[in-house]
Amino acid sequence: MNTEDFYIDGQWVSPQSSQRFNVVNPANEQVITKISLGTKADVENAITAARNAFQSYSSFTREQRLDLLNSIMSVYKSRMGEVADAITTEMGAPFKSVSFPMQAGAMLGHLKVASKILKDYNFYEDQGTTRIQREAIGVCGFITPWNWPIQQIACKVAPALAAGCTMVLKPSELSPLSALVFADILHEAGVPKGVFNLVNGDGETVGSTIASHPEVDFVSFTGSTNAGISVSKAAAPTVKKVALELGGKSANILLDDTNFPAAVAGAVGGVMLNSGQTCAAASRLLVPRAKMAEVESIAKAVITKLTVGDPRKDETNIGPVANQIQYTKVQKIIGTGIDEGAVLVAGGVGKPDDLTGGYFVKPTIFSDVTRDMMIAREEIFGPVLCVMPYDTDEEAIEIANDSEYGLSGSVSSSNLERARKVALRLRTGSVHVNNAMPDLKAPFGGYKKSGLGREWGIYGFEEFLEIKSIFGYGAE
Repeated sequence: MNTEDFYIDGQWVSPQSSQRFNVVNPANEQVITKISLGTKADVENAITAARNAFQSYSSFTREQRLDLLNSIMSVYKSRMGEVADAITTEMGAPFKSVSFPMQAGAMLGHLKVASKILKDYNFYEDQGTTRIQREAIGVCGFITPWNWPIQQIACKVAPALAAGCTMVLKPSELSPLSALVFADILHEAGVPKGVFNLVNGDGETVGSTIASHPEVDFVSFTGSTNAGISVSKAAAPTVKKVALELGGKSANILLDDTNFPAAVAGAVGGVMLNSGQTCAAASRLLVPRAKMAEVESIAKAVITKLTVGDPRKDETNIGPVANQIQYTKVQKIIGTGIDEGAVLVAGGVGKPDDLTGGYFVKPTIFSDVTRDMMIAREEIFGPVLCVMPYDTDEEAIEIANDSEYGLSGSVSSSNLERARKVALRLRTGSVHVNNAMPDLKAPFGGYKKSGLGREWGIYGFEEFLEIKSIFGYGAE
């Protein structure tokens, strides 16, 4: 596998252009390799391959698609370490604690869920003499981000394959290596030619061509809200279906009866995971005003126990942020938080004292953050937690909902019924009660500017299906 090639119509092919892009290891700022930046012609070749393969692949029986998914899982298990190694290299996630078990592990999880759904799913139902049929939507275009590179590929490719769709993938040019390994895994597993295609490139050329192309029936995008708006605009003239998983500024409400040492430790750990580069991270921690000093003390103690450094060392909890653009952005926002008057509990601008190279950020905690501050309103996408006081449960809910985003949220309480009542009032696509873990069988997606549509589980699977009514089907 040559990293400069694209995977189109079942084979690795040379790009149409000589334009190349350096892939950088964020832990040492060294160029790892080069990839090609695709052209419109490359994308059109991939879409043509997907269109040509659709009629055949969408006609595969349930058993044939199940066999294919099982083959993919078998090969993936044997090369999962290779995928995790690519993720650590390309975006800096710690191998032992994040890249292997969580990032690479997510692909296996989504493949298993898709297989189970396909095994049990009823693609039709009869209503009197009418048959309501569900069938594959067609050719799908996938545009995925750099922060959870294989996870976001997984929750698109796995259900698409299960549903009988064909596809063209544009992974982020900033973290493309794990996607290339995955393409090679699909090839080894025997995915029919044209069913899966990969073209590297930037959003302006490759992403825009995928979104606007009349032969693409469905575009699924994960990334920033502004980029998602651009995808929607590009797709609009062809009236295709669009799913968007976008930004977030999630709130974590600690009610006054919660177990504060456990809840604060969970809150800090959740935001610092993956160097804070998680769209659903609960980066606003809402705390009863009387508990602010206690929470600051606990949070600072938790931060001091975290190890920032080489993502290949077993003891590392936090690696670098994924690229120089993100490093510069996060440093600027931390500086803004200080200028706005937030109390700096831990961290701050600059790199950790013992790290001179790499895009490392000090794990940072701000307190006494007010909702008018920029750090309380904009997605930071770095290891930064904003602690905000509230006086009543009602005010906490109001602050949590006072955001243009609505992707996720959390609430903790020793009284489960009390926590449930708060969870039901949060205007977000998901809520974690008492640090509950995500469920890959449940839908994931956002309200407001956090997106459209759902991924994961049966709801994500059904995004890849069209619904057809056949009147008179059951007439004698």
